[in-house]
Amino acid sequence: MSTRGTLSTPGALDALCARLGALTPDSPRQWGRMTVHQMLCHLSDAFLIVSGDRPVAKRADTLLNRTLVKFVALKTPLPWPKGVPTMKECDAEKEGTPPEIFERDRAKAIACLRAFAKPSPTPLSHPLFGPMSHEDWMIWAFRHTDHHLRQFGQ
Repeated sequence: MSTRGTLSTPGALDALCARLGALTPDSPRQWGRMTVHQMLCHLSDAFLIVSGDRPVAKRADTLLNRTLVKFVALKTPLPWPKGVPTMKECDAEKEGTPPEIFERDRAKAIACLRAFAKPSPTPLSHPLFGPMSHEDWMIWAFRHTDHHLRQFGQ
């Protein structure tokens, strides 16, 4: 699957959900520290944070993050780098949601992704990239989910 996808592409949401559904507790990690179960909780936390449904500490709002970093992350075909530390609110070993029951946490990640794919009535702001358009959010959601699915061989 291309890293240039977006949830706006017909079938992309269902394809990502199917890939999430194919994960098992034994899915092998290709890089990083998270287990597959922690990754599912990380995805749910990330979608809840950017939707405004989970509080997060204010991030440094820099011109570099809002422009160059956002452009590279969303508008180029470059794969996202591996091993970049996540924010503490999305890290199950810090303030993120700890894994509990794999099937339930996987279902929650899928539900959060599906809910996020629906247009938001209010503008959303990314903790690092700042305010983004609906289409930028659809690209971010695709690329973030795809990045972690690749991390576990999906």
